[in-house]
Amino acid sequence: MSAPSKITNEQLAHIWQLTSLPAAALDNAQLDITEATLPSSYHVAAAATASIAAAGLAASELWRLRSGGETQTVSVSSRHAETEFLSEHRLSIDGNNVHRLWGPIAGLFKCGDGRWVRIHANYPHHEAGVLEILKCEPTKDAVEKTLQSWTAPDFEDACGEKGLVVFMMRSAEEWAQHGQAQALELLPLFDIERIGDAPPEPLPAGGTQPLSGISVLDLTRVIAGPVCGRTLAAHGADVLRISAARLPRDPLLLEVDGGRGKRSTYIDLKEADGRAELEALARKADVFVQGYRPGAMDANGFSPERLAELRPGIVSVSISAWGHEGPWSHRRGFDSLVQTASGINHGEAQAAGIDGPKPLPCQALDFASGYLMAMGAMVGLHKRATEGGSWRVRVALARTGRWLQSLGRIDNGFSHEAATNAELADLFTTIPNTGYGKLDVIKHPIHLSKTPASINLAPVPYPQS
Repeated sequence: MSAPSKITNEQLAHIWQLTSLPAAALDNAQLDITEATLPSSYHVAAAATASIAAAGLAASELWRLRSGGETQTVSVSSRHAETEFLSEHRLSIDGNNVHRLWGPIAGLFKCGDGRWVRIHANYPHHEAGVLEILKCEPTKDAVEKTLQSWTAPDFEDACGEKGLVVFMMRSAEEWAQHGQAQALELLPLFDIERIGDAPPEPLPAGGTQPLSGISVLDLTRVIAGPVCGRTLAAHGADVLRISAARLPRDPLLLEVDGGRGKRSTYIDLKEADGRAELEALARKADVFVQGYRPGAMDANGFSPERLAELRPGIVSVSISAWGHEGPWSHRRGFDSLVQTASGINHGEAQAAGIDGPKPLPCQALDFASGYLMAMGAMVGLHKRATEGGSWRVRVALARTGRWLQSLGRIDNGFSHEAATNAELADLFTTIPNTGYGKLDVIKHPIHLSKTPASINLAPVPYPQS
């Protein structure tokens, strides 16, 4: 067995063991491990294949419950898994696959002490907050010049105090000494915990897919959370994507790619009517997925414990940047920032022999976390059906990053280039006549032999405001 195959199979077994579902399910996994297609010194392909396959196994186990014992093979290829981890970049709308992802001042900057920071300013209020601190023009040149009078630690602290998303690049060794890294070491890769009592609840009768008849509320944005909901929809769930009209929208390609298979609506939790509307939906839901900072939904009256009171048997799934323990647990963050702060960008740069940060070739922490969330949601439904209870699932980008770092490194990881869309044509499907236009997207990467996932589900745009 090759080293990539060994690592991938070991990690799939590790993830599956943490679910406590039957170990025999692993016998149904068929992994096709080929040469990596994404250039990286980290085992991105192994993380992609293992996390995606774990979600597939969870879906197959739900089908086994629903069908009275029918098993099926779960096939995932590393080539497809890696391609999936770049799905937002592969997407085209009406033949156009050139889309703006980053805000005008977002990016990497060197401060006056020679250290690097990453500014995430895609949302207007984040950009305005950074500019208020720097008191400069909203251009990269002006930001770069102004940061020469700052040290990276001071700028990170100043932004953190105002709830902004700016972090300094650290080495892995430096990160290991940080209080947040030490808190993460005490946490598992993901949590699946019973948080309330409820009688066992069988999966809805009938249906042709593992999640047929399952209702999901999706209060997430950007990549990780939307990937979770998108995956559940591919396996038959009815997923309602919820945002507020007053919030800034994600870049179009993220909204479209993450919205596949979902209906969309606006509900404003700042309004009493909005909270009442969401409460009514929660009483009928099976899964509640949210991507706000730890404690934010609690303040609006939708903590996992409160949801379990509203709807005994609900499965509450959350994604955070830094985890629910530690000094940064309530800080905002995104995949790119976690890569920067936790030593991943530094490690990639060292391996490539370049000065300055080097990001991973994809948002690997986002995508792996999204599939772990989807797997957790399905494991929670399995436990609800067999044991009863309400369940909480927690995933964190930084914990997923620590997992990726733990897999070791690749000596010749930059000896190849990412494949082009033309070279990956067999992995695409077309979704015509959507509310966003004609879409060419990556097919769902999990292949179930008895209950094939839907690969061409259209996203439904948010209502016109």
